[in-house]
Parts: sequence; C-alpha cells; structure tokens
Amino acid sequence: MNVISMIVLYLTAVNLAGFAVMGIDKKKAVRHRWRVRESTLFLIALIGGSAGSILGMQVFRHKTRHWYFVYGMPAILVLQILLAAYILKTGIIRF
Repeated sequence: MNVISMIVLYLTAVNLAGFAVMGIDKKKAVRHRWRVRESTLFLIALIGGSAGSILGMQVFRHKTRHWYFVYGMPAILVLQILLAAYILKTGIIRF
C-alpha cells in the first residue's frame, strides 16, 4: 500500500468517525444520557475529521447553536486545507 492510499484510508476513517460521533452524541442528547465531551468532538476534527464532523453537525442538526462549533469546525477545515496545500506546494513530504 502506497502513502497516498494510506492517507486516503486514514482520512476516510477519521471523517466517518467524526460523522458517527456527532450522530451518537445527538442521540444521547435527545435521550438525556451521558454525552461525548466537546473536547473529544474537536479532537476528532483536529486529527483530520473536520469534514465528517461538519457534515454530521448539519445532518443531525447537532451543535449548530454553539458559535464555537459553527465557526470552529470550518476554521479547522480551512487550516487543514491550507496546510495540505502548503505541504504539496513546497514538497516537504514527497509522495
């Protein structure tokens, strides 16, 4: 398995996890059960699951009233895209 395949597999898994955790937390919120920590939701986004987390926020209508999620999750995604573009442009990591 080459590096590109491994990166794609990793990003797919972490974004699916971000989407799923948003859904799980919403279900727990509706049932007044123990919740997933907000720091955990942000950590998943920071390690590459920001797109899945944003999609989960929209699909499950979860955390959409909290400004730090509404602005924070897209900010993380933009920073990740900029970082990836920088890495690809400068050739810091060769594929």
